[in-house]
Amino acid sequence: MNKIAIIIPARLNAERLPNKPLKLINNKEMIRHVYEVAKYSNVGQVIVATPDQEIFELIKKHNGQAILTSDKHKTGTDRVFEVFEEELKSKPDIIINFQGDMPNLNPNVINNLAEHMKKNLCDIGTLASYIENSHEEKDHNVVKVITDKSITNKLFAKAVDFFRISNNPLNKLTYHHVGIYAFTNKALIRYVSLKRSKLELERKLEQMRALEDGMKIDVGYIDSCPLSVDTEEDLKAVKEIMEN
Repeated sequence: MNKIAIIIPARLNAERLPNKPLKLINNKEMIRHVYEVAKYSNVGQVIVATPDQEIFELIKKHNGQAILTSDKHKTGTDRVFEVFEEELKSKPDIIINFQGDMPNLNPNVINNLAEHMKKNLCDIGTLASYIENSHEEKDHNVVKVITDKSITNKLFAKAVDFFRISNNPLNKLTYHHVGIYAFTNKALIRYVSLKRSKLELERKLEQMRALEDGMKIDVGYIDSCPLSVDTEEDLKAVKEIMEN
């Protein structure tokens, strides 16, 4: 039986939207919405990994599990690995890095991702949806992924590339990437042992480190893209959805 842990990295010092995890949606902090999404997926243990006492105390106050991590980490995955290694003693077979800024993700897609990872077909699994309009195509905050074949509901394909903006027209195998990552135990250990790669730094996309090292990333399709909250405009949009 696969042991699965969902680890949510969260910090207050975000460049584009400071104090993002504590922003209120329906009078509830965003990080609490994200935590509840993870719990509702019912795939395994859920832990918030944070360097900030305020987030730690908030989650604990509402009977959740949180771990105070180092404030020296350069990436969210490094923070996830600290919890995996030190708190969980490297025991989970599958580790899901669920970003703390997707409060309206459907819990069922986390379950689908976990089921795919149990098949042991890839090193890393992630999700994507259709690109809905030309604004998304040109939006630097919308990460795109190219797959080697078409993806449909509950089916996965191999990731070929990830990017933010392209000078070329997007082809039909380009999708809107959703920032959730499931690692096998061995893949997470391997990933954090690698130096930050050239394209990872240039594109500000952690997943490029894995691709450049030859790790296999599978991408699954979801029929609606959750809003990733990176700016005040994003926050306003997700509040309109979730409060109405």
